[in-house]
Amino acid sequence: MSAFDPSLPRRTVLQGAGIGLSAGLLSGLATAAQAAAAETREIWHREYWAKKGDVKLNLWRKRAGAPRSGETLLPVVFLVHGSSNSARSSYDLTVPGKGEYSLMNVLARDGYDVWTMDHDGYGYSGSSGNSSDIASGVDDLKAAMPVVAKETGQQKAHFYGTSSGGIRAVAYAQAQPERVGRLMLCAFTYKGNGAAEIERRRQKIGALRANPRRKRDTAMIRSIFTRDGHPEFYDPAMVDALIADEMKFGNTIPSGTYVDMAANLPIVDPKKIVSPVLMLRGEFDGNSTNDDLLDFYRQLPNGDRQFIILPQTAHSAGYSKNRHLLFYALRNFLAEPAPIAI
Repeated sequence: MSAFDPSLPRRTVLQGAGIGLSAGLLSGLATAAQAAAAETREIWHREYWAKKGDVKLNLWRKRAGAPRSGETLLPVVFLVHGSSNSARSSYDLTVPGKGEYSLMNVLARDGYDVWTMDHDGYGYSGSSGNSSDIASGVDDLKAAMPVVAKETGQQKAHFYGTSSGGIRAVAYAQAQPERVGRLMLCAFTYKGNGAAEIERRRQKIGALRANPRRKRDTAMIRSIFTRDGHPEFYDPAMVDALIADEMKFGNTIPSGTYVDMAANLPIVDPKKIVSPVLMLRGEFDGNSTNDDLLDFYRQLPNGDRQFIILPQTAHSAGYSKNRHLLFYALRNFLAEPAPIAI
């Protein structure tokens, strides 16, 4: 499937005062020829390890075909996971008989070199014993990018983050802007004002602060897909597959991003983001409001920016029945033609 497949549903775009749409293309995006060639090749994968002090961080990579000497370098997309699930179940989940859930596969077929990583204390990565807050996540990304650069030949990657992964991605873009191409944020939270899920976390701040890890059992995973009031947006088979993937890592995960989102927002400054930015929000996402996200959006200094609402979608767009809307928006943002300089 090419990056501009007209058979895919249209995206819903919010436009209004102070909300502009513009095209922009940084060097290193996939060409049509690369994408066409990638579609016919088997998806190759490999894991790598980065070091953050004494902590080993697990990286997972997918692309169409194994790397070959002398080939044209592929553009890199780095996927940053959120608070409650690890990297591979977030972006490379297999749900037999239910269609494609792997964003890594989707982008690899489009000609991108796709990476993700388990943050400190998650999944296959080691743990420093800290709460793996947003600042720790930025340090994880700083440790990962030299590995990505060495293996791909690319010094810059496009970043996608969902939920607190979006906050991690923005915080990293502030810290190392020279490493970030296009920045894509889904289910993002800026200040959290008026957001039902953020208020629930604020009410539990004492318990969250008391322990660097929090309970994340089967019931908690299921609650991710019911808390916004629209369980029908998700396939029960997907939830079961996700639980099977995640519970092998135990029933606790780091609490740091929950603490940050409950007590320390805003953590990032939109005025410091120089990258082109795509912001995506599910129509019924309880982690944010339109007003909260548009406050962030209007302050972005780069005119190459978009704000998209995904209809019939709640917080977890990549796991939803309407995930194809998310895939379509990401692919088109990555493959936009460059504006003509006037």
